[in-house]
Amino acid sequence: MNETKPPSAEPTGDARAAIEHRVLSLVEALARELNPGRRLTATLDASLQRDLGFDSLGLSELLLRTEKEFGIRLADDLIAEIDTPQDLANEIAQSGQGVIDPVAQKTETLPSAMLEAVPDTVTTLIGVLEWRTRQSPDRTHILLSDGYNESETITYGALSEAAGRFAAGLRSWGLEPGERVGIMLPTGNEFFEAFFGVLLAGGVPAPMYPPIRLSQLEEHLRRQAGILRNSEAALLIVPQQGKTLTGLLGGQIDTLRGVSTVAALRASEGPGPAIDRQPDDLAMLQYTSGSTGDPKGVMLTHANLLANIRAMGRAIDATSNDVFVSWLPLYHDLGLIGAWFGSLYYGVPAVIMSPLHFIVRPESWLWAIHRNSATLTAAPNFAFELCVDKIDDAAIAGLDLSSLRMVANGAEPISVDTIRRFTERFEPYGFRPQAMTPVYGLAESSVGLAFSSAEQLPIVERIDRAALSQTGKAVPARPDDAHAMPVVSSGVPLPGHEVRIVDAIGQEAPGRQEGRLEFRGPSSTRGYFRDPERTEGLIRGDWLTSGDLAYIANGNIFLTGRVKDLIIKGGRNIYPQEIENGVGALAGIRKGCVAAFASTDARTGTERLVVVAESRETDPSRRADLQDTVARSVSDILGMPADEVVIVKPHAVPKTSSGKIRRSTARELYEAGNLGQETRALWMQILRLGLMSGASRARRLLATSADLAYAGWWWSVLVLLGAVVWPSVLLLPNRRWRWGFVRSAARTALRLMGIRFSVSGVDRLATDRAIVVANHSSYTDALVMAALLPDEPAFVAKKELAGQFVAGPFLRRLRTHFAERADFQEGLQEVEAFKAFVARGNKLVFFPEATFFRMPGLLPFRLGAFTVACAADAPVVPVVIRGTRSILRGEQWFPRRGAVEIEVLEPLTPGGADFAAAIDLRDRTRAQILAHCGEPDAAARTVSFQKDGVEVADG
Repeated sequence: MNETKPPSAEPTGDARAAIEHRVLSLVEALARELNPGRRLTATLDASLQRDLGFDSLGLSELLLRTEKEFGIRLADDLIAEIDTPQDLANEIAQSGQGVIDPVAQKTETLPSAMLEAVPDTVTTLIGVLEWRTRQSPDRTHILLSDGYNESETITYGALSEAAGRFAAGLRSWGLEPGERVGIMLPTGNEFFEAFFGVLLAGGVPAPMYPPIRLSQLEEHLRRQAGILRNSEAALLIVPQQGKTLTGLLGGQIDTLRGVSTVAALRASEGPGPAIDRQPDDLAMLQYTSGSTGDPKGVMLTHANLLANIRAMGRAIDATSNDVFVSWLPLYHDLGLIGAWFGSLYYGVPAVIMSPLHFIVRPESWLWAIHRNSATLTAAPNFAFELCVDKIDDAAIAGLDLSSLRMVANGAEPISVDTIRRFTERFEPYGFRPQAMTPVYGLAESSVGLAFSSAEQLPIVERIDRAALSQTGKAVPARPDDAHAMPVVSSGVPLPGHEVRIVDAIGQEAPGRQEGRLEFRGPSSTRGYFRDPERTEGLIRGDWLTSGDLAYIANGNIFLTGRVKDLIIKGGRNIYPQEIENGVGALAGIRKGCVAAFASTDARTGTERLVVVAESRETDPSRRADLQDTVARSVSDILGMPADEVVIVKPHAVPKTSSGKIRRSTARELYEAGNLGQETRALWMQILRLGLMSGASRARRLLATSADLAYAGWWWSVLVLLGAVVWPSVLLLPNRRWRWGFVRSAARTALRLMGIRFSVSGVDRLATDRAIVVANHSSYTDALVMAALLPDEPAFVAKKELAGQFVAGPFLRRLRTHFAERADFQEGLQEVEAFKAFVARGNKLVFFPEATFFRMPGLLPFRLGAFTVACAADAPVVPVVIRGTRSILRGEQWFPRRGAVEIEVLEPLTPGGADFAAAIDLRDRTRAQILAHCGEPDAAARTVSFQKDGVEVADG
């Protein structure tokens, strides 16, 4: 709890002047640290944000330094109140000594009983709240906290009641079903009430970034007008203090009929019935840009949101025994959908903090975890860095983080060094390294797309930096490579979701090849609201482009960069065009000669916002003034300052021949220290960079041409050899000759295709009377097995192939056995036939997954092969095939170069002849193949899908 001593008399005269002097010294020193190269002089009336370049993290640091300097305890919400050094000095003068006692005792306000069921049959978010309210109306849903104390408890019943009253008020106000409502509220009970109230009234919520300072609400509203305009909002909900601004935006937003508050719109009578909504109805608009003059409203339906919540819950095994602590903003998809909606769906108590509490005192997040024995939490990379750098040991004495089983690290680039430093710092406080879980997502996929495995250490690779930049290949670096690039895996796609990596010609890239990451799944948006041009650029067929660069290795996704010029800072998306347009309109700046880009801090992984602007001004003093003007302009546009503003001479900002800003080249020049330097002409700098990048592009162009030529050759080999093999198999008089010819042809095809082929343990196939089972990942698996297997094996294939004109006669001549996948009775008869065949001393070859997909992962095994093995008392020989998926994957006909490795494992003997023995043999075999195949376990993706018209359940 917080304890504050009674304030002493407020100092006056010299004592007051001394406080102001010390404050100015603190402010000026920190301002220069935050804004290197800018000429900054602090005055008592200077705006900390506009004039001195403080963002929220800078203000947090200022408050912490102030507390240490003056030996006092300032209120956490002061960050939202102070605007000038004078404000800070006034607070110091009025405050008394204060101490903070985090109270190490665990809270007793959370429910202890576990809820067994989840609302897996409901189809809307409204249905989820109604279901939870019917099941357990008095159960704690949300605890509002400052990290040290829980100030308010919200039950499911209380939320439903409050939201119902608000919905009734909205309907009385005149809200029509489907109309959009902007919600610009800070973290608190009113936000939860308003969001579900809009849903119950049939409206579409559009959460908006609230102002840090209510005193700046008018200015903030003007910045947010783009969202209101794009969404065609009928109503804007603001904090109580903003009710005087009701008419401010009416003239700017044609559709806006009112600006109001939650309190003003609550109905006095009880809630009415909810407006009926369907799964495919628009549930909300998630705006992705940090600056909102040109916003992108991601359309998310109820079906999208529930699919994502369910997939994330399955990926982390969420139950109502979990406790989620979150300080994430509720206008951000990770805080809104991941933390709140996910907790609501799974009956997980959610301890919700204001972001301001975390920013001012990062340890408050950790104490909230401690007090509530939280098992789940999430944050962007910068939050972990802040905890490492800003928390003193004295502030966390007695802290216990051992309850955490998963800490999702996402929403911005993940730094391997940050993961290491956070783990090392907090392991002594019970934090387990396995709890750190890198994840990947984006608003266009609701929020989550890929998760690392919970309870496993993060997967980190060191790759050859030069090879990646020159050829796009993620080649593992040598152990002694001091310049290796560390990359952390973001995991595998969520159940029911898919990703792929595509190259410059839109074909899926092989493993370990960098390319554009595309995705699809039930969580995917149908586009941007009222923005067909951007929607067209987002959706390509049934795939959506992420704008990120990545590669896949062993089924894991490794992000390497971005295609687009998006800047991610502090978990917020920033688009450079608006900054460039706003700064370019300033007097003294050359219009169209401004570049805004991100430069990654190598140590922390956090992106710094750099703005480079051309000016003809040569006087140093005037240029310094211009730098300050640009910094204030950026702050006005974004609500946060740039990390660095660079004023350069005319023609220093690189452009294309058509006049477009070359942001990537500007960033390269900046990071090389050559931007605006007199030592070498700009054209020469660009030429040198162009030659280096041009050589890289030339190499990639040659590689693409080689890929196209190879694909043509690959198919030519297959067609020509097939034209010889097919009639030969039909004409040769006995099975031994047929199989000898097929085996030679398969090996010849692999050699001509340039497929490197290696085998280990082949002697284990020498036994007769065996069941051979192999993992199945490509169309080429049968070709590989044909080249590998000795003697005259018999494959088991799906019965549909028996009737095909070309495949049927060919397979029958090789004595292929056909299995019925849908008819249970016929399947029993086949088991008896297979048993008799094996008993006569033959090998039977199964692909027990029965199908394959383009995504890496070992699917569940069907039981047939193992039932036969137990019935015939025959050993099972597991065969692991690696590499064929990269050569030719499902849904693709564009082959790639690659190598195939075959590993024949030790035979496994049945433990009996009954059903339980078959299950045991299946599970032992699959465990062996999974341990050696180098792909993730796809059995966790408990979804149903269609393959060749037959439903297959992989869980």
